[in-house]
Amino acid sequence: MNIAVYAFDGISLFHLSVPQMVFDEVRRLGLGDWRPVLFGDSLGPIRTAEGYTIEGAQGLGAVDAADIVVIPSWTDDARAVPPSLHDSVVGAHRSGAMVVGLCLGAIAVSDMGLLTGRSAATHWHAVESLRARHPDISVDADKLYVDHGDVLTSAGTASGIDACLHIVRTRLGAEAANRVARSLVVAPHREGGQAQYIERPIPSDTGEDPIARASAWALDHLDDDLSVDRLAAAARMSRRSFVRLFRMATGATPAAWIRARRLDEARRLLEMTDLPIDRIAASCGFTPVTFRQNFAATFGSTPSRYRARFDARQAAAG
Repeated sequence: MNIAVYAFDGISLFHLSVPQMVFDEVRRLGLGDWRPVLFGDSLGPIRTAEGYTIEGAQGLGAVDAADIVVIPSWTDDARAVPPSLHDSVVGAHRSGAMVVGLCLGAIAVSDMGLLTGRSAATHWHAVESLRARHPDISVDADKLYVDHGDVLTSAGTASGIDACLHIVRTRLGAEAANRVARSLVVAPHREGGQAQYIERPIPSDTGEDPIARASAWALDHLDDDLSVDRLAAAARMSRRSFVRLFRMATGATPAAWIRARRLDEARRLLEMTDLPIDRIAASCGFTPVTFRQNFAATFGSTPSRYRARFDARQAAAG
């Protein structure tokens, strides 16, 4: 997997490091031959926002061989995309490369015309300006990332880590993404454009936090009736207060969060065990019918096809 990461004068080291950190870890862990490289508008050193100089970045020719092109941020003044960069990235997209705009990078991807008539995510403070700039794009202020398969955009800062782990998951499976997340000591349990891909999103401290306490209890009872009333009781709160504080803490309704966690656990069981699919459905709180419906709606695949593609036991044996 060749991954070309765009660097420009004034980019922050954090934004530049996120895709390299996640995708390099894939190679370091032996999960795949993923090779991110930096490229700029021309050969030569790149000066970061912090005042450091980066040598060795490739020119626009790096885009030609890329399977994924990442625009990890954009300029603070939201300047127009240089024609040479526009032509290179659009050409790569036409040839089958995935284009990723992280944080303000969504502005550049939008300017390239790759999101016309579609939805996008970006940093919260750029939402309104992007809407005004591209009224033909539905900018979703509530999503951490939006993935169209060929084009992905994310919200700001650490959301880029969630988005990059999502790419690992879609290409290599949830267990691979789990291993990368564990190695990097990150726990991406926030809701994004799709459910987050981690092994068990258990809050780190449940002692004094009623929402964390109820969430941890729910994760141990995924096969049970997890109504809002039962969750509120586990948090020792009124239903109304629980729903309000839960949404503030997680960015999701209790029902949506529970459904995502159940599907997370179902994916883990499909990858790591040979349990029958109907038994997995029951252990995750679904009927066989609702399991297949929810799985297909979320992941665009049946449980059996997903297992055939991402069976971690077969990968380990190989």
